[in-house]
Amino acid sequence: MRRIPVTPTKGSVTRSRAIRLATAAAMLGVAQSASAADLVISNWDGYMAPDIAETFKAATGLDVEIVNHATNEEIMGKLMASQGKGYDVVFVSSPFAEILNKQGLLAEIDKAAVPNLANLYPEAAALAYDPGTSFAVPYAWGTTGLCYRSDLVEGTPDSWMAMLKPADALKGKITMLATDRWLMGAGLLAEGSSVNESDPAKIDAAKALLIEAKKTLLAYDDTTFYAKLVSGEASLVHAWDGWCNYGIAENADIKFVVPSEGSDLWVDTMVVMKNGDNTDNAMKFLNFVLDAENHAWAAENILYKVPNKAAMDSLDPALAEQYPNMGMTPAELTGYELMRDLGDAQRLYSRAVSEIKAAN
Repeated sequence: MRRIPVTPTKGSVTRSRAIRLATAAAMLGVAQSASAADLVISNWDGYMAPDIAETFKAATGLDVEIVNHATNEEIMGKLMASQGKGYDVVFVSSPFAEILNKQGLLAEIDKAAVPNLANLYPEAAALAYDPGTSFAVPYAWGTTGLCYRSDLVEGTPDSWMAMLKPADALKGKITMLATDRWLMGAGLLAEGSSVNESDPAKIDAAKALLIEAKKTLLAYDDTTFYAKLVSGEASLVHAWDGWCNYGIAENADIKFVVPSEGSDLWVDTMVVMKNGDNTDNAMKFLNFVLDAENHAWAAENILYKVPNKAAMDSLDPALAEQYPNMGMTPAELTGYELMRDLGDAQRLYSRAVSEIKAAN
């Protein structure tokens, strides 16, 4: 999933905290003289605290090199080509973590080296793609739905059909996500099918619905849809919950709703590459991120829910008051359908999306 987080809303880590971490590291006997590239991490830009390399070094003495990828597909191409060499920790969405594990490219999570796994919600440690967090550690999770201007839309658009077969007043005022899984997911859910559907006939039915819906769209948009809501160019957009919050931050009339037909549960994960050079250091980084204070940064600054109970419990209740979807419980989230690796059926989705976008 593509990520372009908003400017952080509050400071992430203060200098005094970095000093405290360094002091703690010294007390623990952690070496402060590690060489460069003790750890190479690839993540979406802005998806973790901007000074995390400094604070991690203060805590462990390890130097971190951080590189960015724009999409899951981009980093997957690099990992497949290199067999994971040159990377230690990589952030990918869960279906891609499944693929990497099936290819034998992921190291097993060393539970003894990552005691902060205990901070995860029980539901987050038992997700069906990796029950027991043996190869992927969940970093953020959420769902997809409709983000809308309550002052411009009559009533609550609580069905996918409000977007796919809109009222006349909304025609030309709607955007949809263009990424394969989420574009197809809207059509599949509206048809009563699974977001992981592999039946060609059901995929074709969703494709036909989405081709017809295209005639009433303003645009396909994965990155600026919330800004279109703020400006009034759009009235209703297909959105990931966290990104809807970026619009809410600028206009309190913007609301988020999960359609009555249901939605997906997406999970972004941290994985450790088996062929990386620094597996032990990678486990230390996972543990560092899962510290309640560190992991809370993501919720406070990029406005995404994190699957860390200790971190979420530490948040100011005002955050969920301003952004109601931040208050979704693990039980609510896991009631939606977890996105899984489609295997060979991914080709059907890619072909369907190509035909939808090419249609007049």
